[in-house]
Amino acid sequence: MKRKTESRKSRVLMVQGTSSYCGKSLLVAAFCKIFADSGYRVAPFKAQNMSLNSFVTENGEEIARAQALQAFAAGIEPTSDMNPILLKPKGDTTSQVILYGKPYKDMSSKDYYSDFALNEGLKSVKDSLKRLMSRFDIVFIEGAGSPAEINIYDRDIVNMRAAELTNAPVLLISDIDRGGVFASLVGTLNLLRPEHQELVKGFVINKFRGQLGILEPGLAQLKDLTGKPVLGVVPFIQDLMLPDEDSMSLEKVAQLEESKLVIAIVRLPRISNFTDFDPLESEPSVIVRYVRSMDELGMPDAIIIPGTKNTIQDLIWLKDNGLADEIIRLTKKGIPVLGICGGYQMIGKGILDKKGIEGDTPGEFKGLGLLNVLTEFSKYDKMTERVVAQVIGDSPMLRSGRGMTIIGYEIHMGETSLGKDVGPAFRVIRRGSKEVDDYDGAVDGSGSILGTYIHGIFDELPVRRCLIEYLMEKRGMKPTEESARDARSEWEKSLKQLAKIVKTSLDMDKVCEIMDLPSIKS
Repeated sequence: MKRKTESRKSRVLMVQGTSSYCGKSLLVAAFCKIFADSGYRVAPFKAQNMSLNSFVTENGEEIARAQALQAFAAGIEPTSDMNPILLKPKGDTTSQVILYGKPYKDMSSKDYYSDFALNEGLKSVKDSLKRLMSRFDIVFIEGAGSPAEINIYDRDIVNMRAAELTNAPVLLISDIDRGGVFASLVGTLNLLRPEHQELVKGFVINKFRGQLGILEPGLAQLKDLTGKPVLGVVPFIQDLMLPDEDSMSLEKVAQLEESKLVIAIVRLPRISNFTDFDPLESEPSVIVRYVRSMDELGMPDAIIIPGTKNTIQDLIWLKDNGLADEIIRLTKKGIPVLGICGGYQMIGKGILDKKGIEGDTPGEFKGLGLLNVLTEFSKYDKMTERVVAQVIGDSPMLRSGRGMTIIGYEIHMGETSLGKDVGPAFRVIRRGSKEVDDYDGAVDGSGSILGTYIHGIFDELPVRRCLIEYLMEKRGMKPTEESARDARSEWEKSLKQLAKIVKTSLDMDKVCEIMDLPSIKS
């Protein structure tokens, strides 16, 4: 039975950070699980997220994957109210603005802050928060970047302005693994306005390695300097199988081993939805390498060209640095290539963008020519749907999974038509809540080139195991029965571990007191 708060008033707690990638998203996910497991109706919220890793809700709304994970931790279905504004960068100064899960318009950062943020943006934040607080006992709010960006302080709707809307108490988290944690916390606090400093109720130090006793004198001095307590020190946690939303996670370099398959994923400048490949990284027989040059590419067992926020610009990049020609050369040596979403469009014959919808300049652009398909961008409209599909492609990469059902989602602009000598990869039987009879993707005559619009095809076992079994057979390796579980199971396992560590690392009595709730330890 779900437990309700002592009054009808929804409680709120906000997590802000001294920087990006300091642990805000996972701390909110941990709080969602801890309090949901204690019987509260819990929801996450982030006013504005800038991320190329997105998720499609049951209603076909596109939100940041981090908020989807937090909703999963809370045991609820994600909705666009949990992330009303999603910014998807298309270049250094322009982003596609996703409002309530649907494309709104492409905007420069200047126009976003001068025209949108304090008008339509702030209204959407207020409305979403109001709806969430009417439905849930607790709303955990996540900030973005740092609240102390003084150049945009008055126009920032995701940090202190979001806290003000609900008078939310704020916990400030910082990553000690980067160094300078005390300066980051004190400096951030000092750059806030006095009324916003009052909202900060304590600090959390994240990713600590070493002996806590050495750190404790600094914690005491930090409280003396700021008057704010440190509510806990969270250790560096290894091997959490949870999706990252920040491309910094791609910086890790995988070490090659002769006894393992190597799958090379092209790290496009505008790579999106790279969480598609987390399940491959969890496979004990696979090494996943993100590559940006011919030298890094080497001679892998398979190549994947992933999704991108700007297909045309990344296609040009692929050609300019020589990777396109090298990939074509390797296919002639029998190396299979998979293209997902934007990658699918790139490996086709060409892309028509007469209105300049996808690229900066209208025109026709030649693809890699690995698949006889043609993509056209004719309108500013995006397909965002969850899909259920059957594996039907005549490819050795899909052989053992033919007839099986997979679940994924589509997030793309443009329509792709198939030419001669190619067949569909998947038969789509459901889009959103509607039963359909449609097809997705393409497979060439040899079966070694495959493209699809469906994200998440590796989350469940059929396609993942098909690919790995085929690559092991090609290499003359003995197939292994050992395999990671489906992505959702791995999320659940890791979230339990995360919640347990956070619960024991933080002063949860104080956290509950800050929210005016009884202790959850009993």
